Amino acid sequence: MKSSRLLSILLLLQTRGRMTAARLAEELEVSVRTIYRDVEALHAAGVPLYADAGHSGGYRLLDGYRTRLTGLNQGEAEALFLSGLPGPAAELGLGPALTAAQLKLRAALPPELRAQADRLRSRFHLDAPGWYAEHDDLRHLPQVADAVWRGRVLDVRYRRWKEPTDVDRRLEPYGLVLKSGRWYLVAGPGPRTYRVDQILRLTVREETFEPPGDFDLAGHWQRYQADFHARLHRAEATVRVAPGAVHRLTGTAARALAETGVPEPDGWIRAVLPIESVDHAHGRFLALGADIEVLGPPELRSRLAETIGTLATRYTTAQPTGDGITRAPRGRTTGLRDRP
Repeated sequence: MKSSRLLSILLLLQTRGRMTAARLAEELEVSVRTIYRDVEALHAAGVPLYADAGHSGGYRLLDGYRTRLTGLNQGEAEALFLSGLPGPAAELGLGPALTAAQLKLRAALPPELRAQADRLRSRFHLDAPGWYAEHDDLRHLPQVADAVWRGRVLDVRYRRWKEPTDVDRRLEPYGLVLKSGRWYLVAGPGPRTYRVDQILRLTVREETFEPPGDFDLAGHWQRYQADFHARLHRAEATVRVAPGAVHRLTGTAARALAETGVPEPDGWIRAVLPIESVDHAHGRFLALGADIEVLGPPELRSRLAETIGTLATRYTTAQPTGDGITRAPRGRTTGLRDRP
């Protein structure tokens, strides 16, 4: 464990430059005292590691010092191969680069790890998008990614969901996020979030920019998702769900059922579920058929009762056929009483 931590300290200083003991301790999730002991061990091993005093001080390696680390273990080698997603890399225009990098990594591995990595690639394939996801128009993605990397301002024609739908925007692209097989651009001013497949036209300016010094893409995306879900489910519905239909609820509804569900004497579960709107919940709950009863709000219950009544009438009324003969629904005879 200690040897792994010493290598981690070397890699951190090699890639990031000067770092304080407190920062190293935070990165490695150990105490500052442990970092002091590790630095002494590195000194004793002859590593040219120096400490700078003062407000902007910290530990650093002698300029030009590079450590050659060839000791990848099996798990690390497998993780590197598993992390290479060919689909997203190709969409970004990095497919050939990813293939070349994996070939070089494979050639550098010892035979036993090479065999394990090959076995992993033959057994696991990652395909993030859902089955029914439509293929997005990503013709502008490579240009967007290049602008993110080089800090170039974009002029875009963007299609949004509300009127006016097509708008012109000047964007400072901070970063790209791949979520459930769909690419999103986080860009200033704001920042705000844009779907890459909704960019209709794009021009890269010569103008450059610098993202805010305190901007953290992962942290921003986490807050954005939390805010999105908070705005998405602004209402609630009280329902009764049949035991056999519990597994048909997913996402937020499934979590709410687990947290608020109370079993009733007949085996059904009474719960309060978050909903986006009456219109959205109307369609979602109809899909559960007779396995759910909506108790409130009254507007939603009335809408469902009206729809179910219309369906009942439609499917119990004789319908004309193409040959001009009116046929009753199966099991019924037109104009006659039901048989026992």
